[in-house]
Amino acid sequence: MAWFSLIIAGVFEAFGVAMISRLRRKRNWQTVVLLIFGFGISLALLGYSLRFVAMGTGYAIWTGIGVVGGTFVGMVFYGESRDWRRLAFIALILFSTIGLKLVS
Repeated sequence: MAWFSLIIAGVFEAFGVAMISRLRRKRNWQTVVLLIFGFGISLALLGYSLRFVAMGTGYAIWTGIGVVGGTFVGMVFYGESRDWRRLAFIALILFSTIGLKLVS
């Protein structure tokens, strides 16, 4: 359950980052509420997960999922670069995150 919570925490972190980008483009109270909600849920789930998963591993996985998710949201919704080198380094982050889970 802790690993599932950690993955969901990473997804909510990516959502929070997307809301930061949206807030830059569209300032309204709904975006602020969604931003606070996304990061609040993310940190709550991270805190729960770190009771059962080693801190260094949990934090690395949480940030890895957030980075990969935030980058993909940026590419899909905000027209950010899809250069093959960028995708290759994102894949390295993703594989490293999976590797941490496998050795933990």
